[in-house]
Amino acid sequence: MRIGERTAGAQTGANLWRARIAAAMDKWEAISANAERVRDRVARAAKRAGRSADEITIVAVSKTFPAEAVRAAYEAGLRHFGENRVQEFESKQAELKDLDATWRLIGHLQSNKARRAAEVFDRIDSVDSASLAGRLDAAVAGREKCLPILIEVHLGGEETKSGVDEAGVEAVAKSVEALAHLQLLGLMAIPPYEDDLERVRPYFRKLRELRDGLSQELGRELPVLSMGMTHDFEIAIEEGATEIRLGTAIFGERVKNVKAPNA
Repeated sequence: MRIGERTAGAQTGANLWRARIAAAMDKWEAISANAERVRDRVARAAKRAGRSADEITIVAVSKTFPAEAVRAAYEAGLRHFGENRVQEFESKQAELKDLDATWRLIGHLQSNKARRAAEVFDRIDSVDSASLAGRLDAAVAGREKCLPILIEVHLGGEETKSGVDEAGVEAVAKSVEALAHLQLLGLMAIPPYEDDLERVRPYFRKLRELRDGLSQELGRELPVLSMGMTHDFEIAIEEGATEIRLGTAIFGERVKNVKAPNA
């Protein structure tokens, strides 16, 4: 290859890289507008259900997004963030340690990573077994405060999703109640994806009924119902969600990591 061709190719690569970085920056700047639109939709959904928007916590699902995007969402007023993987959040944590935010693990947690998860997250929203709960309890045994958790319920029978079967929720909940260092706040679920949103409504209703029945069985309030994502969160709010988990609605479509060209 001639020198001129190599130079032209390098310049094209550099221009492409700069264009992609600029597009990413525009996306981060759009986060504030996205957050405002989400708040408006939350308020309207809550009003339809005779509820207050203040009852609903928006959890920004920041998995696969860089620390810059998380910071942009924080500056837009969001304070709760959900990550899927322990290792991914550990890679961002140093850049975000100055933020007064609540960090939650919302993805499946393997028992052998329970201790690491308990060290970096403020809350674990995806407890799916008594054994995992036991591992988390042991991991935080030396703390003054309990670790808040949610039990993830498997609704819809999809093999690709984690969670406790409906029939096993009460047993796991009672196991958690017996642990001194965990605080059970409620339930979480990810129903099957449905284009017809009315077909997902029964799953949200079922989770609310499970939570209400479990609350009666335990003799205390379970205040959290974490359900609803970008495509169906308004239906979830109408059915009683107190927390919604939004990724695309806040951050936009996920993009692959952008690497700078070689010098």
